[in-house]
Formats: sequence, C-alpha cells, structure tokens
Amino acid sequence: MKLGSRDKMNTEPAEFLHKLGVDTRFVSILDSHIFINNLKFSRFSRRKEELFLRKFPHYEVVRSKLLQKICTRASRVLKNAVKPRDKIFIVKDRNCFNMALHIVLEPYTRKYGVKLIFGRSLKELEGSGVNSVALPVTLDDEVENIMGLMFKGEKIEPLSLNYKFENIKVVCPFVNVSRLWIVSWLEKQDLKCDHKDEKSLEKDLINFLEGFIPDVKENMFKSAEFVHNQQLQESS
Repeated sequence: MKLGSRDKMNTEPAEFLHKLGVDTRFVSILDSHIFINNLKFSRFSRRKEELFLRKFPHYEVVRSKLLQKICTRASRVLKNAVKPRDKIFIVKDRNCFNMALHIVLEPYTRKYGVKLIFGRSLKELEGSGVNSVALPVTLDDEVENIMGLMFKGEKIEPLSLNYKFENIKVVCPFVNVSRLWIVSWLEKQDLKCDHKDEKSLEKDLINFLEGFIPDVKENMFKSAEFVHNQQLQESS
C-alpha cells in the first residue's frame, strides 16, 4: 500500500508552478504530465507553460477541453463528498476508470490536503486506515443498472448508493460523467489502459432512447436518486 499524491516527484514541479502564478488546485501532476483541469482558474497561460518546460523539459503539459468537462462534472460531486485531510483509497491498476480517478483526485491533495492511498484491490480496504474510498462508477453504469432493475421488476436504487463498507464513505466522482468521455480522453492522450465494452440489451435501449430524448441518462439518474431519497425519508 502506497501514498501516491504528495511525493517528492510532485512537490518540486508544484512549487515551481506556484511561483509562476499557476493555481495548482486546478491541475493534476502525475507521471511527468501536467493535466489542466480548469484553464481559467489555474491561470496556466502559454507563457507560463513555456517557462515551466524550460525547467522541466521532460514534462508534458496536457490541455484538453474534454478533461476540463470531466473535471467540472466530477467537482460537483467532490465538493460535497470530500472533506479536508480525508484519506481516500483508490484501486491502482491499468483500468481506464481507476486511472482517471487518480488524475481527477490528485489536485485535491493540494486543494483539501487529502491523502490518496492505493491498493491492488478493494480487499485491501480492511486495515488501511482510510475514511473514504473512490469508485469509478460512471453515469452509464448508473443508467444501465436502472434499466436492468426495471427489466427484472426490482426496486430501483442508484448503483453508487449500494456500495457499503463499514465506517468508510463511498465517493463516486463520475456519476455525472459519460463512460465514453473518459475512454475517448485517455485514448487521445495515448494512455494505455484496460477497457472492455461489452454489449447488452440495456446499452442498446439507452442508445436508442438518446436519439429521441435529450439528456435521457442524466434525467433517469436524477429520477432514481429522487425516488431513493423519498424512500429513505418515508422509512426514517
């Protein structure tokens, strides 16, 4: 198990970016890459990029509108889910979505002083000392789960709210993020990762509905959340 976010490799470039006037709460520093999560708030101009690369020529600065879109949606969840100095567990492997989780959460080591703790599987949660675990549940995962429950005639519950770990909070930053956005962005960066896109009736039906109903995925997920919260209020 390793702490993977405030190591010496990240500290020196982060400090230099700060001296240049870049707000490092809105960039991710990972594996000799600087990913800009919010261009406006980071204040990472081309001139600052040039000065940075003179000192760190082996780094690559990544400017991606799609990443910024992903981070903006993820931040809507994280602003309420992450507390200062949280210890957040992430599975570290070649899975596309766990890799994206690491990139999106890395700036929170500076924004909120959180620590990212990595394990090879969720089995390592026990005894890890964390108070949160980040899971890569996407909007597509949520909607496909809803469809599957409907087909079976079962109770509709958001997938991200079904995960239970004793005394450990579950954080799902990507519940408002399309699976395709994440895969497309990582592939454009030539970041190799594992991803299996298996066909299913649920996926086919959702793809069909998207051609007729704008924001059908977002609306289905919001409805499931609303019903779930209503049921909790009635049972309390």
